[in-house]
Amino acid sequence: MQKVKVKVEKTETGFSAYAEKYAAFTTAPTMAETISNMAEALTLYFEEAGKARAITVEDISYELEMTSIFEVFPEINVRALAARLGMNHTLLSQYASGKKKASVRQTEKILRGIRQFGRELTDLSLLA
Repeated sequence: MQKVKVKVEKTETGFSAYAEKYAAFTTAPTMAETISNMAEALTLYFEEAGKARAITVEDISYELEMTSIFEVFPEINVRALAARLGMNHTLLSQYASGKKKASVRQTEKILRGIRQFGRELTDLSLLA
């Protein structure tokens, strides 16, 4: 089953999300709640459309603006990520704040770096 693409945006009160292909949207104070609510909204949409398709959070692929990712995931440090990517931290800060817009190539490089870091964390085991 193909994942449903959902755009998530940071708002003053939390987050909003919408599916471009389907008439489904939601808002919530946290990212986790937003994604959970979106799964419910999409399930209701498909029920109303006569397509009994239960959507779970695993069925959703979400997209964020570059300016939102560091707010949504404050654990990602701009300076440390820039060093990992071999990128000037001031430039990455400008992308993160929206002062400059990253090219497609730069955006892909940043996303690859974040995903690589995520894989490293996933593969990590801690000794007790």
